[in-house]
Amino acid sequence: MTLRHVRAALAAPLLIACARTAAAPATSTTASSDTAEARRVFEGNISAIHQRNRARYLSYYLQSDHLARTGPGGLELGFDSWSARRDSTWPDTLVARDLRLVPIAPGVVYGTYHYRVTQRGVTSEGVSERVFVRTPQGWKIAVSTAFGLPPNAAPPPVAIVGGTLVNPGASPVANATVVVAGGRIVCAGPASSCAPPATAEVVRVDGAFIAPGLIDAHVHYSQTGWVDGRPDALDLRAEFPYDSVNSAMRMEKGRFDRAYLCSGITSVFDVGGYPWTIPLMHANERALDAPRVVAAGPLLATIDHWVNTPTMRQFVHMNSDSATRRAVRENAYFGSRAIKVWYLQRPDSLRPVMRARLELAGEEARRAKLPFLVHATQLERAKEAIRAGANVLVHSVAPEAIDAEFLTLAQQRGTIVIPTLTVYEGYADVFAGRSPAARYPLDCVDASTRGKLERVLPEALRAPGLQGFVRSGQADTLFASTARNVRRMRDAGIPIAVGTDAGNPGTAHGPSLYREMEALQSAGMSAADVFTSATIVAARAMGRADAVGTLEAGKLADLIVLDANPLADIANARRIRLVMKGGALYGRAELLPRR
Repeated sequence: MTLRHVRAALAAPLLIACARTAAAPATSTTASSDTAEARRVFEGNISAIHQRNRARYLSYYLQSDHLARTGPGGLELGFDSWSARRDSTWPDTLVARDLRLVPIAPGVVYGTYHYRVTQRGVTSEGVSERVFVRTPQGWKIAVSTAFGLPPNAAPPPVAIVGGTLVNPGASPVANATVVVAGGRIVCAGPASSCAPPATAEVVRVDGAFIAPGLIDAHVHYSQTGWVDGRPDALDLRAEFPYDSVNSAMRMEKGRFDRAYLCSGITSVFDVGGYPWTIPLMHANERALDAPRVVAAGPLLATIDHWVNTPTMRQFVHMNSDSATRRAVRENAYFGSRAIKVWYLQRPDSLRPVMRARLELAGEEARRAKLPFLVHATQLERAKEAIRAGANVLVHSVAPEAIDAEFLTLAQQRGTIVIPTLTVYEGYADVFAGRSPAARYPLDCVDASTRGKLERVLPEALRAPGLQGFVRSGQADTLFASTARNVRRMRDAGIPIAVGTDAGNPGTAHGPSLYREMEALQSAGMSAADVFTSATIVAARAMGRADAVGTLEAGKLADLIVLDANPLADIANARRIRLVMKGGALYGRAELLPRR
């Protein structure tokens, strides 16, 4: 049976029952009045759901045998049997948008709307129908249907109207319109040249700022944001068995997804982790409730690091030339979108060997046509990485000062640098017993992770070396030296992308990006430059500048609406009103964690 036939079958008994009142054609005045009454009933019904008011909710329905409802359980007729067994369960969230009403006859109005409902943590969306009728007891809902959208279906068209469009590197456009359909931007510009089509829902955002979704260009889904995901920093495996922690990260990754979207981050670059980050990348690309992910997969390392599981490795030791080549080729075969090398300082006797293997890895990455990323925080190692073809340095040099040779190499090769200024602060917070809430808000962070971040570890558990790291002020020294190097790179025109190293202890997935952006502004970058670094430059770093990073026709519909101008002060990026991923529009409150 087609949707048209379902509508006809459901409406037939109702229209027969209403035949006496439907005989005369509707006048424009009657139609307008009826439509207004139908809208009032609809809004009252949705409001009652939000208020969890059962009596009020039921009062809007036709209380007779002619009430027709259909949904996943099929067709159901009659009010009494339904209301008697309807329990008091309410959805976690319900968003009802794009109500469209059509007067059918005097006293009869047909309507549709788009819904998104989350029940017990499961989100579904689709189109729901209503038929509203005038009765002696007032206007009532006589027919109610719900049809879920097919998997991966694009949300309905929407036009965001009246805000100021801010694109990186471009002048702001006042009174702008952004039209979205099929999950992509149709047009973005002045209202005079970007008119909403009749099929699009219009969302007014007067006084707000429409911007591309933010991008965190350095994250790790394979780390939790606390020490349970980094037993090499502090070994709490007796309380948090690492196999279980790793399994939870894989199976419950939605808590990180939600934290990112809630923070206005619509894309992330996972620059090294377990093999399961690759299928996660594909799943997130299709999902409307998760950020896009570009995943590097398992990273190559100059040491045989032990933080792996019996069945999976996130670190692959470059213990021979053949192992190095094989690791790059296997990553490429299994779908990694970049090759990452953890190029740690080695004893003098091993440096030439590891430098040669770094060059082999770069050669294989170029052969596979994949970006080549290198973690190299010592000045000479960073230069070697650039010479080996690094497209991206995933950290800055610290505490050494970068020199003219480094700047020249980076300029010549077009290397992008991700400074990760504030990851040191996260470690300092954890081991000093401080909550990171003093640096960035935690309202987007799930309750479990937030509880750990705010946990004060007993003195006896704190690693002596890391206590020294905090007490000696090394975190402050690394921050200050990185900030100086950022200023030199900015002055030399080296492209800088914003990345947090999220997943490391004290650096939560999602809102830690705010602190990183604000730190870059404090280091001397303008708010506009930081905004550019967190959008189009970050998109270039992850190889997706053709699809995200700016709002322009043909690109993916990933955007945010802010209540203040991020070009005046990057701290205004915290003021999220709306978030859109792939054309699905969310209010920020809808994205907050479910407690």
